Amino acid sequence: MNILGISAFFHDSAAALVRDGVIVAAAQEERFSRQKHDERFPRQAVQYCLSAEGIDASQLDAVVFYEKPLVKFERLLETSLAYAPRGFRSFLAAMPPWLQKKLHLPREIDAGLGGTYSGPILFATHHESHAASAYYPSPFEEAAILTMDGVGEWTTASWGIGKGNTIDLHQEMRFPHSPGLLYSAFTYYCGFRVNSGEYKLMGLAPYGEPRFEKAILDHIVHLHDDGSFWLDQRYFNYCHGLTMTSARFHALFGGPPRDPESPITQREMDIAASIQRVTEDIVLRMARHVHVQTGQCNLCMAGGVALNCVANGRLLREGPFERLWIQPAAGDCGGALGAALVHWYGHLKNSRQAQPSDSQQGSFLGPEFNDEHIRNALAPLGAVVETLSEGALAEAIAAELAKGRIVGHFHGRAEFGPRALGHRSILGDPRDPSMQRRMNVAIKFRESFRPFAPAVLADRQREWFDLDVESPYMLLVAPVAAAHLRNSTANQQSQSAAGNDAAIGFAKLKALRSDVPAITHVDDSARVQTVDAARSPRFHAILSAFDRLTGCPVLVNTSFNVRGEPIVHDPADAYRCFMFTDMDILVIGNQLMRKEHQPAMAGADEYKRSFRPD
Repeated sequence: MNILGISAFFHDSAAALVRDGVIVAAAQEERFSRQKHDERFPRQAVQYCLSAEGIDASQLDAVVFYEKPLVKFERLLETSLAYAPRGFRSFLAAMPPWLQKKLHLPREIDAGLGGTYSGPILFATHHESHAASAYYPSPFEEAAILTMDGVGEWTTASWGIGKGNTIDLHQEMRFPHSPGLLYSAFTYYCGFRVNSGEYKLMGLAPYGEPRFEKAILDHIVHLHDDGSFWLDQRYFNYCHGLTMTSARFHALFGGPPRDPESPITQREMDIAASIQRVTEDIVLRMARHVHVQTGQCNLCMAGGVALNCVANGRLLREGPFERLWIQPAAGDCGGALGAALVHWYGHLKNSRQAQPSDSQQGSFLGPEFNDEHIRNALAPLGAVVETLSEGALAEAIAAELAKGRIVGHFHGRAEFGPRALGHRSILGDPRDPSMQRRMNVAIKFRESFRPFAPAVLADRQREWFDLDVESPYMLLVAPVAAAHLRNSTANQQSQSAAGNDAAIGFAKLKALRSDVPAITHVDDSARVQTVDAARSPRFHAILSAFDRLTGCPVLVNTSFNVRGEPIVHDPADAYRCFMFTDMDILVIGNQLMRKEHQPAMAGADEYKRSFRPD
């Protein structure tokens, strides 16, 4: 049985295909359309999923949408009435897309499938889809489930239990009280884009001190022991306005929101540190409550808040659960996968057998390109290539990385979710103190304070990080192992206590903190990806070759894109990104390209000059 799951029309649309309980394919529309967080119907993602199985829409047995639009529309109407007349402008702004498309999902799905599908169109709830995406692919026969995000229909957080093929959600928190909207409000206030800048806020937090934490808890967030909370809506505008925060919010924190084009000040750093601390407290309290209520030793998580890998790391170290499994596509795009799995297991009652690692297949569920396609894509661009065998290629890449070169790596199936996990990645030497700035400024064209993640051989992570579990999806932050620290945060704090000067704000970037400074954040932490040969044999081979050359089993791994663009989709995207940045080497499949051998590409210099950090 072929089941297609779809998320669309609200944020980050995607499609996923499940055949007899096996995840066949999943992809976000943005990768194809090149429009970041594309929310339109995922036509191209759907076509990819169908082609991956070798079927057309007429051969689908069911199509499942990831939430219930009519219930969501009810929430929009009730909220507008509750805040009338203040909410009239936002109500008018929201109406056209609802009246034109969002209320007519069967029609839109039929059109998106080309009019050839005649089977049932079904609807799961938003948090049911999140819960299914978290539990069903997990390695657990039974587990507690926690979902947290901005808002679905009405729900903003929920918890329950998964056993065998069933999910039972017991409790929920409801709009407008939302962990995701709370974090997004502070994202907006600090001058970052809502629904994409939350990573920036999390990365900014270690530069500040949580001096506003008390103000948040005294005035804005009334937090309970079980992690539920009440938000004082006088500080927010998202229910009735076109912005996230109100004048009362601005007065509490000493002024209006930061202009996105203005310098980041210590105020924004301290606000980021404060809301990050509050969010971690919320997650820990929720998890402890769920543990008490369920008695489970395993926890599965999904929803956008589950992408806060700093909170996840604290939950792993300080929380009550023995094991965590977090859906790699934890945001709305993962709802497409969850919706398909809800139908297969929850509605059709098919049996489920948990896989020892998981059934997410490394989250390598997107498109791949064969040698012929790669050659045909590169030839019109005039690319000068070297074709190498698989073994020689890993050694060659490692040698270039050891020389300080930056390598774009495009190979195998694309990742599903926001993280590049080695198949659509830009790689660098983590030992190079200049690597973080080089990659931020000359490759990614983004703020120089942004941290980079390490990829490490799975059997070596304990030597380099205080992490005793695998982290294949880059969703856990852990401290760098003390044996590899040089100028630690703890040392700086003791110097400060003794009356010596300690760096503050972005001055912290100047410290050489560890043997792998390019991936060590200013609080001595790193967002770790463990790499094993079973999930990603090519990437594992590159890391192993680099380890043999340097004695370091770690590489910088960041997504293959520049600021404002989705991760590259096809070989032509990858080559353009390579030529329009200061990347040194590009590898696509078994083709290696050196920048100095490539013909000049029109517009590359102008493109570079057009960027500057926010």
